[in-house]
Amino acid sequence: MSDTIFITGVVIHARHGVMEHETKVGQRFVIDLELSVDLSESSHSDRLSDTVSYASVVETATAAFTNSNYKLLERAAGAVSDAIFAAFPRVHAVKITVHKPHAPIAEIFEDVGVVLMRKRPSP
Repeated sequence: MSDTIFITGVVIHARHGVMEHETKVGQRFVIDLELSVDLSESSHSDRLSDTVSYASVVETATAAFTNSNYKLLERAAGAVSDAIFAAFPRVHAVKITVHKPHAPIAEIFEDVGVVLMRKRPSP
C-alpha cells in the first residue's frame, strides 16, 4: 500500500542554468513534490512521528536545491530526490516537478521544466 503526501508551489530562488547571467543573478523556480509513503500508521495514531513532516520535506528540498549551482534542472531535481531519500526512510518513491518560469527562451511560453520520478534505491 502506498499513499501520497504532496506539496506544490514551493518558490525558491537559485542560480541554476547554462547561461552566465543565470548563475550570477539567479531566478525563481517552483517545485512540486509528491512522496509515496505508507500513511496507514499515522492515519490511526495521529502522531507526527508516524509520518513525514511537510515542513521538514520543504526544508530538505530547499537546501538540496540551493546548496549547489547546477547547469541542468535534471541534476537539481536529482539532488532533491537524493536528499529526500537520505532524510526520510518512510518515503518509497518521489515525483519532483521543477518549473523554470523565466527560462531564457526567445519565444513566449507559459511554463517549462522537468519531472523526475524515482523509487528508493534497493539496499
